[in-house]
Amino acid sequence: MPNKPLQASSLTSPGFFGLNSQDSGVSMDQSFALTATNAVIDKSGRIAARKGWTYRTGSGGTSSSPRVIFEFNSNGSGRSIISTGNNKLFVGETTMTEKTVRNSTNTGDLTYTITANNWQIVQGEYDTGLNRSPHAYLVQADHPPLIYHKLGSTAHAHTGALGFQRLGDMGSVPAGYTTTTFMPNCALSAYGRLWVANIGSDDLTIYYSVLLDNSDFAGVGSGFINLEQVVPGGDKIVALAEHNNFLIVFCESNIVLYSNANDIDNLVLSDIIQGVGCVARDSVQNIGTDILFLSNSGVRSIARTIQEKSAPVRDISRNVRDQLIGYVNSEDAKLIRSVYYEADAFYLISFPTSGFTFCFDLRQFLQDGSARATIWDSIEPLGMCATLDRRLLIGKTNGIALYNGFTDNSSTYTFSYYTPYLDFGSPSVIKMLKKIGIVTVGASSTTFDIRWAFDYATNYKTTRVVTPPADVSEYGIAEYGIAEYSSSITIESLKKQLSGNGNVVQIGIDAEVNGYPVSVQKLDIYAVTGRTI
Repeated sequence: MPNKPLQASSLTSPGFFGLNSQDSGVSMDQSFALTATNAVIDKSGRIAARKGWTYRTGSGGTSSSPRVIFEFNSNGSGRSIISTGNNKLFVGETTMTEKTVRNSTNTGDLTYTITANNWQIVQGEYDTGLNRSPHAYLVQADHPPLIYHKLGSTAHAHTGALGFQRLGDMGSVPAGYTTTTFMPNCALSAYGRLWVANIGSDDLTIYYSVLLDNSDFAGVGSGFINLEQVVPGGDKIVALAEHNNFLIVFCESNIVLYSNANDIDNLVLSDIIQGVGCVARDSVQNIGTDILFLSNSGVRSIARTIQEKSAPVRDISRNVRDQLIGYVNSEDAKLIRSVYYEADAFYLISFPTSGFTFCFDLRQFLQDGSARATIWDSIEPLGMCATLDRRLLIGKTNGIALYNGFTDNSSTYTFSYYTPYLDFGSPSVIKMLKKIGIVTVGASSTTFDIRWAFDYATNYKTTRVVTPPADVSEYGIAEYGIAEYSSSITIESLKKQLSGNGNVVQIGIDAEVNGYPVSVQKLDIYAVTGRTI
């Protein structure tokens, strides 16, 4: 009796659709992944290992644990990094220098007690032309807001070194408040003004400053917007944003939009989007063409929400929704951080209690409007900041680190990709697994643990293969659609014998990332079919 021919199930650009923990793996498109850990979707559409991190801070950062990192443009003096952590204020990246809050005349330090590390920092400009002076504004609940600017013996003298002072000492606060009781929790610098909100029980009022004087909340041109008659009772303001001349007010359960935000005298209530709100202030990120935010049902898009109004809105996290919401529900919302990193075109949102960070690729959305998702389980950023020179800075225990290279502070980490359940087009026919071929890109002396299991079981069999040291590839680069890579990028075709049988099979790859990029270009899985059951 002749031997039955091998049947192949080929996955080109495996994991191209990203992680899907939402749908049944039985009927899932094979372009999804059931596991995509410490992974990204690279520029060529392959599932690949994320980058690692290395410390930038060499001194002054021990136990600083920066949970907020901000790039400040000092107008002619270059850019610098402000960070906050361990109930302290720091300036600097390679050397972190602890700063105090100065008194109103800059003659001594002010007694200012910091009890949390959930600052929001925004930058605005004081005045224009030759008098223009960059200012950073820091707000968080239960703390009088701070200004970071050039100090002087009088308010806005701007003659000395950069430093911190209380906003109330440099300007004025709204009627009914004092310097020490005016403590907003969210801020927006836009349209020449500073907008702040969520002040204790006064959580449905937005206060805005005088034009081009973001520290003056009592002068001509300042004012407030009260939402008590706009949104249902019990709601509160969480975050503020601007987009396309809209002032966007994120409440917990509603989103309020005001148009003509650049002309305060003609500000108009444009729309109220009910039933969709924001649960974490620092999840809000402007990605240029849109704004992303975390709602109680996942990561969503505000521009799409505005466009579709009451129709179903774009659910960015649709394919990992329940998994993500599970982490949201066990997290202190004040600790959630996010960043949009334009250089790699992804949105990160981190949950420090669980230690997980979700990565949403924004280069190309899926047909249903969702973004391709992966999850990181070992980088655990405390804070994140994308800089103008296209770097991604992250907060770690002993200072500020840079997202780069392919080790985590010289330690290896594991990149994992697991396929959906594969039935070779015949779910009722037994498959006897014979071998697998894997085309990898970039790996050098990389250990791959290849795992497989049958019929939805999790007792995986394992075989191991190690790629050769990096060398000029002998394989056809153009064949795999990666001609843009230099000849020094290694392409390996790995082959291993497999065994066992079942109706459906799942393949997993765990790769130890050891200083070299790793991506998976193609999987070829070979089996012989048996009887039908």
